[in-house]
Amino acid sequence: MESRPLRYFVAVAEELNFARAAERLGISPPPLSRAIRQLETEMDVTLFERTTHRVALTPAGTVLLAEARIALDALQAAGRRAQRAAAPETKLILAVKADGDAGLLEPILARFATEPAAVPVAVRLCGWQEQPRLLRRGEADAALVHEPFDRTGLDTETLTAEPRVAALATAHPLAARDRVSLADLGLRPDDLQQYIDETRRESSDLAQLLTLVGLGGVVPVLPASVAARYPRPGVAYRPVHDAPPAILAIAWPQQSRSTATAALVRSAAWAASVASVAATRRDAGQDPEADE
Repeated sequence: MESRPLRYFVAVAEELNFARAAERLGISPPPLSRAIRQLETEMDVTLFERTTHRVALTPAGTVLLAEARIALDALQAAGRRAQRAAAPETKLILAVKADGDAGLLEPILARFATEPAAVPVAVRLCGWQEQPRLLRRGEADAALVHEPFDRTGLDTETLTAEPRVAALATAHPLAARDRVSLADLGLRPDDLQQYIDETRRESSDLAQLLTLVGLGGVVPVLPASVAARYPRPGVAYRPVHDAPPAILAIAWPQQSRSTATAALVRSAAWAASVASVAATRRDAGQDPEADE
């Protein structure tokens, strides 16, 4: 199967409109429609239900859409990795959401620099949940990413499991409490992830989000490390005692055979372990930097 019919199919499947898909692809609708018909004939399946008013995916089309995205990403990734392999200097690209590294980025890079397989690292700052796509397209070699995320084509290792806190304006009634519950925030456990996603869309970065918190505009639920790393006047952090932990993982492409990527994963696991020990000592009132 060639890649062009798959690209055409994905465009129609995402737009669910042949005219918009054709415009997106830079072609006219008739050849696009013929290409889809030919693809259906070759596969001996119906991919779209078409009426005069709507276009909808069939069950076969739904399956092909998921698989076609993976296949097209893999083709793009192969080309990008080949180009990077031909570059004069080998480097490793680590994708990270700004302020989404749980304070581990610097210790990971410092540890990695001591590895025999170390190469220069370029940190690519990206948007929320953009990391898996960058990995699958060959635009990054590894990524720090919070769960949940699409693991298709990726290997992962959990780094941290942090308690969650609610960020409240100091004038908020709940700020007077030592801790809060999901019910206090008007949430059920099943609602939490959707609520987290919605509050993230309120701003483009953590600094903007905390500004909104101080103004009383939003009450986000965040990993506990945010409270230690980003104290703000006008913002009170309170533990959400019944919220599930915030899971941070390192992810990399399943097909990767890079010794540098493997060394980075080891460095990330080491940094997370050291941070966990230090946090345990702080909670126990001990010196977090004391020798074992």
